[in-house]
Amino acid sequence: MDILPAIDLKDGKAVRLTKGLMESAKIYSDEPWQLVKTFEEMGSKWTHLVDLNGAFAGEPKNLEQIRQIRANCTMKLELGGGIRDEATIVRYLELGIDRLILGSIAVKDPEFVKQMAKKYPIAVGIDAIDGYVAVEGWAQTSQMRATELARAFADAGVEAIICTDVGRDGTLSGVNVEFTQSIAEASGVATIASGGVRDESDIVKLEKAGNISGVIIGKAFYEGTIDLKKVFKVR
Repeated sequence: MDILPAIDLKDGKAVRLTKGLMESAKIYSDEPWQLVKTFEEMGSKWTHLVDLNGAFAGEPKNLEQIRQIRANCTMKLELGGGIRDEATIVRYLELGIDRLILGSIAVKDPEFVKQMAKKYPIAVGIDAIDGYVAVEGWAQTSQMRATELARAFADAGVEAIICTDVGRDGTLSGVNVEFTQSIAEASGVATIASGGVRDESDIVKLEKAGNISGVIIGKAFYEGTIDLKKVFKVR
């Protein structure tokens, strides 16, 4: 199972939010590119990046920081936040990003996402509040159930689905294994868990589930409740 440390970018800094609320942002680094070097030294093969400003604006907003991150590591990078059109996908791929995450647009225009998945390395981001898909940087909740959206991409050729329980995100309250399993079962696509991870026991629970391909680690690393160096050493 892949372990993906996360860097969320807001106003050029690495932050973490609680339950997706921008006003809850806690700054962890003024130099996000230094974090990715740390992750790589620990043994990480992937880093998960989110342009938080971009998620709300619908266009890239932290390009310089993303360039610096790419320049300072050789690991694979996946990126989401405000990617709404093909031009932005191409721009990021030319920048050296390995996989793009499409979230809000997957709800509004699933056919576009399916077209992009045929041409580019695409993951679908499914973020849910009480089981319903959240969009526009989690500022709005749609009428679509998360499992319904997952099912829509069952045979679309996307590389992965990244599912986040927004209510647990940044809370260190434990990952929602059942929710992640439901997305994996509905889609049949490699599914990555996100939201609420506290410590290594969460990783063990996800591994035991058997159908979950990865997990994103955010606040647990920044607050020291998980030892990523140890996690990478034993996996």
